[in-house]
Amino acid sequence: MEYGFTTAAYVVAAVLFIQSLGGLSGQESAKRAVWYGIFGMALAVLATLYGPGADNWLISVVMVAVGGAIGWVVAQRVQMTEMPQLVAAMHSLVGLAAVFIGFNTHIEMIRIAGMDEAARAALEGFAGVVAHKTGAEIAILRVETFLGVFIGAVTFTGSVIAFGKLAGKVDGKAKKLPGGHVLNASAALISLVLLVVYLQTGSTLALIVMTLAALFIGYHLIMGIGGADMPVVVSMLNSYSGWAAAAIGFSLSNDLLIVVGALVGSSGAILSYIMCKAMNRSFISVILGGFGGTTGPAMEVTGEQIAIDADGVAAALNDADSIIIIPGYGMAVAQAQQSVSELTRKLRAKGKNVRFAIHPVAGRLPGHMNVLLAEAKVPYDIVLEMDEINEDFPETDVAIVIGSNDIVNPAAQEDPNSPIAGMPVLECWKAKQVFVSKRGQGTGYSGIENPLFYKENTRMFYGDAKKSIDALLPMIE
Repeated sequence: MEYGFTTAAYVVAAVLFIQSLGGLSGQESAKRAVWYGIFGMALAVLATLYGPGADNWLISVVMVAVGGAIGWVVAQRVQMTEMPQLVAAMHSLVGLAAVFIGFNTHIEMIRIAGMDEAARAALEGFAGVVAHKTGAEIAILRVETFLGVFIGAVTFTGSVIAFGKLAGKVDGKAKKLPGGHVLNASAALISLVLLVVYLQTGSTLALIVMTLAALFIGYHLIMGIGGADMPVVVSMLNSYSGWAAAAIGFSLSNDLLIVVGALVGSSGAILSYIMCKAMNRSFISVILGGFGGTTGPAMEVTGEQIAIDADGVAAALNDADSIIIIPGYGMAVAQAQQSVSELTRKLRAKGKNVRFAIHPVAGRLPGHMNVLLAEAKVPYDIVLEMDEINEDFPETDVAIVIGSNDIVNPAAQEDPNSPIAGMPVLECWKAKQVFVSKRGQGTGYSGIENPLFYKENTRMFYGDAKKSIDALLPMIE
């Protein structure tokens, strides 16, 4: 009965997870998709606790309650601007869990190997499964355990560093130790040799040394990637955490963990590829090289940034027929999405064509801007992706850039020596007028100067984004 219930529950949970993942591809279905995921996970946890081999109910229930309470408190306190680093932190926990489970599997294999036949026959649960494996199956289990620990360790330290960079606790610039790629390659080669050793001997020392090497690889890889590539890194780490879960699922003979891990791993990899394509960058170069690779001195930016006040921006908006708003991380930091939504409502009420242009890597997390705008109840049908709206800028009266820098930087097209050369960007400078809401004259997250701010049709609307937009609202008549 227990096996039948658990198997059926796992099948239903897997279907719910697939429905959840599919629903997250559209803004209209995203909220329903989240509930699919919640119900699927709740069902999976209950089925696992009720399933065969489950024991220590009190400890399990206490741990679920404590973890749930901590998650609830964190979710209540975290602002939308902090979601990227929260996601990175969650990935680190998945990686750490994979390492712990892998070592627990290793310890169980050693313990069972020292038992006699009678003692093995009396074992239940996971230990019972291991006890009945043949020599070939034990070898396969060792490979699964080794890979789960390796991927989990890389994910753990990589996610910790990504969290630090996104939270501003670690310098966002790409940094490598002397030797750079040679160190990473050496650690990977050592891990490969240790896999052979572990497969043949089941050596605890080999597993420990590999774990240390994998922890170093995760740390050094992400330290060598600049802040501008962090959105890709987050989705990549999401993929790593999925593959770690899948590997551990094989070790535990847990079908649902295998399915869910494969879903997360493959979707994260696909998302990383899509984002790299949107940045005109090779996935391998992002992971191994860090941000940028100039071939000569960058083009000198000439001119001056001309400021404009709220009265001038409001007058232009009142006269305009078509308006495109480009949100970026600065909007998230200022928590200006509600003010932007109200400005949009007032402009549309006057019959103006207002739309939003979203770059695939806007913000510091895939879909960051879409989530913020959905939270502020901006209509989905006026939020357009870069490919859908880029050709419309020449016919646009006003483009408003709110806290964006690199995704609207014309140097990507005009300067072959720029670190972002070739990266597709939103061509807002082709609009008749461009207003840039920005705190000051500093560069963006990647530290690259933006020629847009010096163009003749650009005016700088300095100040906190929320306060600046709020100042416009009474002037829109």
